[in-house]
Amino acid sequence: MICLLNRLTAELHAPRSAALGILLLASACTSVGPGTQRVVNADKNTTIQGIQVINLDENSWQASVMPPTPGFAQTLGQSEPVGEIVGPGDVLEVTIWEAPPAVLFSTAPIATSVDTSRSTSMPQYLVGPSGQISVPFAGMIQVTGRTLSEIERDITARLRGKAHLPQAAVRLIRNMSANVSVVGEVDRSVRMPLTAKGETILDAIAAAGGTKAPSDKVTIQVSRGGQAYSMPLSAVIRDPRQNVVLRTGDVVTALFQPYSFTVIGAAGKNDEINFEATGLTLAQAVGRFGGLQDNRADPKGLFLFRWENPAAVPAASGPVTKDAQGRVPVIYRVNMKDPGTYLAMQRFTVHDKDVIYVANSTIAEFQRFVGIMASTVFPIIAIDNAVSSN
Repeated sequence: MICLLNRLTAELHAPRSAALGILLLASACTSVGPGTQRVVNADKNTTIQGIQVINLDENSWQASVMPPTPGFAQTLGQSEPVGEIVGPGDVLEVTIWEAPPAVLFSTAPIATSVDTSRSTSMPQYLVGPSGQISVPFAGMIQVTGRTLSEIERDITARLRGKAHLPQAAVRLIRNMSANVSVVGEVDRSVRMPLTAKGETILDAIAAAGGTKAPSDKVTIQVSRGGQAYSMPLSAVIRDPRQNVVLRTGDVVTALFQPYSFTVIGAAGKNDEINFEATGLTLAQAVGRFGGLQDNRADPKGLFLFRWENPAAVPAASGPVTKDAQGRVPVIYRVNMKDPGTYLAMQRFTVHDKDVIYVANSTIAEFQRFVGIMASTVFPIIAIDNAVSSN
């Protein structure tokens, strides 16, 4: 209607300034975004097929509820403590005891009792790619993937018949193979060695000096075997079952507010706004972007655009465009004039990568048109009339 009025006004004030007037008035027809009615009729006026426009109320808010994400106890499982399993890069110390008369190892003894036994400490061994170490008179000993007690029994068995009542003790001097990395929004990134104690997720966070942000705004991601699993840190703290034992090679990452939604249109501010994994309701989201602009926004024209799980919305009657995950396009309409909507907004959950759009009101568009008329067209008409009278 406004555009039609613009054209009529331009025609009435032709001919001398027709070209300039039409160009100026045409600018009033250019809108930053679609109006409320155009969004409501998106199923008819868009190249994406099957868009459903759903009014947000007490019945539709349940579609936004995200299914509970499996916790670390379900995805990672309860691992056994790593223990002292030797791997490449570890450094070992081997000590051998012999009962007198001991003649096999002639180094100076470090004996607990000279009359009963003597011990000999070998030079420290760095475990190489082969996974073996060479022990005098015992030969090449496979150590990679074995516990310290298994290595001790192997050395002792090979020295029988060569040494008198031999016994071996193997100690892990430096653990370089069984580690986890802790990175992200922590005080300092660390590489934490794993021991027989069985270090957990919270042990790793503590070793890194804790998180920089409050726990309720931090998400913990554990990468294992090419997969990444996430949970809010506050949920791990509340539920001890989720504080699982880590495995060799795990990467623990602390993420600050890893999810986001985008708001555009006649909102308090246009921005991409981050939020935490603990969740965000639509009411909270509106508060975070400063609400609607009083002089521009259509209170019946707040829309949330989302690719939704087909099971969460009614089936479309015609063909539907789907994304790579098989989701369907849905627009949720929020009528801020309806008091009941505010209750539904407190339950409606914002998802990662949602887009919120606030349409301009028709009154704001008309005021914009009048402003353009007053500032540009009317002075041109006055000049045109003055020229015509002369």
